[in-house]
Amino acid sequence: MEETVRWLTPEEQCAWRSFIRLHDRLRARLSRSLQTESNVSAADFGVLVELTDVPDGRRRFLDLARALEWEKSRMSHHIARMVKRGLVVRDECAEDGRGAFVVITDEGRAMIEAAAPRHVEAVRALFLDHITPAELRTLAQVSERVVEKLDEGTS
Repeated sequence: MEETVRWLTPEEQCAWRSFIRLHDRLRARLSRSLQTESNVSAADFGVLVELTDVPDGRRRFLDLARALEWEKSRMSHHIARMVKRGLVVRDECAEDGRGAFVVITDEGRAMIEAAAPRHVEAVRALFLDHITPAELRTLAQVSERVVEKLDEGTS
């Protein structure tokens, strides 16, 4: 039984390729900006953002991996490197001997507090300053809808 491939129309292909170019170039530029302006990698910044988004600055290791869409081994190696640099600590979970928390340190907070203003300026200069408020609302709606569908597939 052969499935019929739903090939992209020229309009869909143009939109998809434009989106991928935007995504790739924007991520690359923002990553370079973080590294050169704040001496922080995009991966470190992502971890620190996730930790500062919760009041106590601590998240379960596997929840953090899921939030970042990282494999367990990548998360483990990356967190080990961040621990060595004093940005986070691992805190074993008393209730679950196999579980652990990742907790932001004062050094980690200082790093993200120094990097965030420069990062926001880069986001504005590279992206937000080039779209209208209506386009921003549409982008948010489309992004939220697609992410919701993607999240349904992982539950």
